Amino acid sequence: MKTEILYGFHPVFEALKAGRRIFFEIYIAKDKIPKPFEKLLAIAESKKISVKKIELSQLKYLTKTDLHQGIGAKVSSYPFVGLNDIIDKHRPSDVNWLFFLLDNLVDPHNLGAIIRTALCVGVDGVIITKDRSALPTPAVSKTSAGALEHVNVIRVTNIVTTIKILKNKGLWIFGMDKNADKDVFSCDFSGSLGIVIGGEGKGMRSLVKKQCDILISIPQIEKINSLNASVAAAVVMYEVFKQRNYTKGNSFSHKGM
Repeated sequence: MKTEILYGFHPVFEALKAGRRIFFEIYIAKDKIPKPFEKLLAIAESKKISVKKIELSQLKYLTKTDLHQGIGAKVSSYPFVGLNDIIDKHRPSDVNWLFFLLDNLVDPHNLGAIIRTALCVGVDGVIITKDRSALPTPAVSKTSAGALEHVNVIRVTNIVTTIKILKNKGLWIFGMDKNADKDVFSCDFSGSLGIVIGGEGKGMRSLVKKQCDILISIPQIEKINSLNASVAAAVVMYEVFKQRNYTKGNSFSHKGM
């Protein structure tokens, strides 16, 4: 079984809560244990997971970073989910799908930020490509503040084929394109849909763009450049969230930061 070292409090804590990975060992720095660690260690004890206290230098060696926050964990590799495992599940007819498709997005920080927002708005799945794509590594889990451990990430060989599958399931496909005439705030996002975000710099590939039903942009005052991929994704995710969860005179019940 392939393993990796998660690091940082939130990635380790959220992975424990999610229960999707196998934990082999948890490593914590020998100095004073921070109070937030107590709940994490209690969960580890309840699951009979070995906890080792080690020197900071050892922790840095294991995690290969100074950003470990005094904790790491040897775990099974990230559990990808199959598209059919999600899309073929029965769900009420009034509950619509929401997928985000990342076309050759290669920056792990962008992937982590997108995944963090995706969890907040209830995205059904984040779809990445097998080649030329950032992968859900421990660094991505750290950037996502552990959100990666709860989100369905689907890894596909061909994103064009995947778009066709989603279309056959009745989803509308929107593509983010800085040159599109239609903006995100004038779209109807109430139905089942997939939204494509292109890679850094070049955006969507032409073959992918041709498969989109509608191309949309985010309005800007100054046209010096497009928004960062993760920021663009967050803008459109929350426009979808607003349209689906807020109606006139009625606000969404769950409160966040």
